[in-house]
Amino acid sequence: MISKPLFKATIKQNYIVFLIILAVLMLYLPIIITMYDPATQDSLNEMLAMLPQELISAMGFTGAGNTLLSFIGTYFYGFLILLLPMIYSVIVCNRSLASLVDKGSMAYLLSTPNTRSKIARTQALFIFISISILIGFVTVIGITLSEIEFPGELDIPGFLLLNLGALLLYYALTGIGFFASALFNDTKNSLAIGAGLPVAFLVLQMISDVGKSTEFLKYLTIYTLFDPQKIISGDDFILSFITLVLIAVATYIGGFIAFQKRDLPL
Repeated sequence: MISKPLFKATIKQNYIVFLIILAVLMLYLPIIITMYDPATQDSLNEMLAMLPQELISAMGFTGAGNTLLSFIGTYFYGFLILLLPMIYSVIVCNRSLASLVDKGSMAYLLSTPNTRSKIARTQALFIFISISILIGFVTVIGITLSEIEFPGELDIPGFLLLNLGALLLYYALTGIGFFASALFNDTKNSLAIGAGLPVAFLVLQMISDVGKSTEFLKYLTIYTLFDPQKIISGDDFILSFITLVLIAVATYIGGFIAFQKRDLPL
C-alpha cells in the first residue's frame, strides 16, 4: 500500500523538473535522428577529427557505424542519455526522504496514519514510475521519428534493448540516490552520496574513454555496465543488465531497511 495524498504531492513537487528534462531530451533526440545520413557520414567524421580526440572519446562520440541505430547509439546514448536523466534522478531522490526530514515535513507525515514503510514505498514507487516514463517517452519518440524520417531503417528490437539498458542503469542510479536519501537526515549529506557518486561515476567513465592509459578506470564506474555499442552488436550485455538489476534491488532494499531502523530528529 502507498499514500495516495503523498504520491500526488510528490508529483506536484517534481513535475516541473520532469518536464524540463523531458523537453531537453526531446530537443536533442530529433536533431540527432534527422542528422543521420550515410552519404554524409564521412564528412561528419572528418569534422569530428578536427576536434581534440580526447574530447571526442570522453563524450562517447566514437564508434558510430553506418546504421541509424549505431548513429543514435553513439550521439545520443553515448553521453546525453547519461547526463540529463541523471540530473532528474538526483533531484527527485534527494527530495524523496532526506528533504522531508530536513524541512520537518516528515514529522507531520508520521503524525498521520502513514508509517515509515508506507512513506518509503510511496516515494520509491514515484521514482520508479517517473524514470520509467521518462525513458519510455524517449523510446516512443525515437521510434516514431525514425519511422517518419527513415522508414524501415531503424533496428527497433535493438533500439528497445538500448533503452532497456538505459532504464536498468537508472534503476540502479536512483537506487543509490534513494538509499542515500533514506540514510541521512539532511539534504547536504544525501546529495554528497546521491549526487556525488553518479557524477563521479560519469567523470570516471569519460576519463576511461580518453585512452589506454586511463582505460582501467572503467572498472570503477557503474556506467561501464551500459555500453551502447555492445548492446547494438549483441556482444554479451546480459551479465551487465543482470548486475544493474541486482544493484537496483540491493540499494532500494537497503534504503527501506535504513529508513526503518534509523533515528529521526522529529
